[in-house]
Amino acid sequence: KHGALPKLSDNALRPTPSMPPCLPASTRSMRARDSGQHSGKRFIRAGRAHLRQALYMPALVAIRFNADMKAKYQALLAAGKPPKVAIIAAMRKLAILANALLREQRNRAPKAA
Repeated sequence: KHGALPKLSDNALRPTPSMPPCLPASTRSMRARDSGQHSGKRFIRAGRAHLRQALYMPALVAIRFNADMKAKYQALLAAGKPPKVAIIAAMRKLAILANALLREQRNRAPKAA
């Protein structure tokens, strides 16, 4: 869909927290499967679905092959976060990285081994 998401470079002058969120900012947009004393898992129905879909597989690849991203993912898992939450954190990190590269008009330079 054209126009559903502004170019990342359009957000380059704004601070990082105002990047297009992968997740909705408030918990009001989260749906719960609760009934009586049963508390079900929360799931997302708001936010930028197109952005989540576009960043999901690149985040999985980055977690597998990028040492920094893998360390961040493992640290979140060690802290007790669910795997999906750790993947969303990797997606956000990728979006921030892409925004910084566009803002500075440069290509990503891989680290020397």
